[in-house]
Amino acid sequence: GSMHMFSVEHKFYGGHGIVGAQVSLGTGLGFAHKYRDDGGLCLAYFGDGAANQGQVYESFNMAELWKLPIIYVIENNQYAMGTSVNRSSAEDQLYRRGESFRIPGIQVDGMDVLAVRGAAEEAREWVKAGKGPILLELKTYRYRGHSMSDPAKYRSREEVQSVRDKSDPIDHAGRELQAMGVSEDALKDLDKQIRAIVSEAADFAETAPEPALAELYTDVLVENY
Repeated sequence: GSMHMFSVEHKFYGGHGIVGAQVSLGTGLGFAHKYRDDGGLCLAYFGDGAANQGQVYESFNMAELWKLPIIYVIENNQYAMGTSVNRSSAEDQLYRRGESFRIPGIQVDGMDVLAVRGAAEEAREWVKAGKGPILLELKTYRYRGHSMSDPAKYRSREEVQSVRDKSDPIDHAGRELQAMGVSEDALKDLDKQIRAIVSEAADFAETAPEPALAELYTDVLVENY
């Protein structure tokens, strides 16, 4: 998954195997931007399940106290690993989670790409103005289980299909583009190009040679103390 993707070159510092730990790391990156005074900002992404972790609120406190340039993005898919946010969270309006730290929040339709873009631009302006952190709660949905071993029996097939029919973000973006004058043929061509890119990436991953066994020891500290 995304926790295994990492690129210093692209300033993408991956996720973390510990739930919510990337929030602390992201806050540290925000501190680095402020310390270096380089004009940068950090976006730290986490889900509705991680939103209940303690280190998240320690990070909120430090970020607001030091006015760090960071945008906390909560991707609320409503079920975390398999429990409804309404059953697991005393405050299920997650954009309010920063209020006790005086951090403002915005709730956004995460299935609408233009709404997300607009909210992101607003959040960026807030941070760039030196006002400190801000929260974005993106209300979204996942069609499949949390993992390959998740049969997703905590919701009905009818619920999933209803979201697909009414709120699918790709279909919604397609309708927006058509309203702007983009032809259906152009959209089909774009879909074909994207599928080719995905297929090429999958083929590369499956055919790439396995790393040498010696790589197991790369960057591993082994010393006597």
